[in-house]
Amino acid sequence: MVDVAEVLSMLVRRSATVAVAESLTGGLIGAAFTSVSGSSKAFRGGVISYATDLKQELLGVPEELLRREGAVHPEVAAAMATGVAKLCGATYGLAVTGVAGPEPQDGKPVGTVYVAVSGPGGEISARELRLVGSRERIRVETVDEVVDLLAGVLKANMGEHSG
Repeated sequence: MVDVAEVLSMLVRRSATVAVAESLTGGLIGAAFTSVSGSSKAFRGGVISYATDLKQELLGVPEELLRREGAVHPEVAAAMATGVAKLCGATYGLAVTGVAGPEPQDGKPVGTVYVAVSGPGGEISARELRLVGSRERIRVETVDEVVDLLAGVLKANMGEHSG
């Protein structure tokens, strides 16, 4: 797993920035980035849109999509990533939405998580996760997964291979 300091270093080397849209992680991704000294060179900020209506109001997730699919859906994660990048003026947007538990949500079982990265050309990279464990473990693994996804996107854009 790639660490946050390495990802920030990659962003700084290319004069790129990142913003985060968090739901189930409730600020853990932003905390991970800002725990690194010098993170302000690449980290712009973020939105904790825990409530479904905030996903639409703050991040521009289409109301019809939320009504049709609920908040735990890959297209919602993609829209959140795009929305937070635009809102914060960042090169890359990261987003996570999912079910940490203890109960299912929107018909999705605990451990269903979608992570997405929006890039500078509007391209979206996304992953569907099926995580197991406690609520806290699901939240922490979600942070690791979205940081890893961003690292993969950055490496691919630099012609490097991830993994």
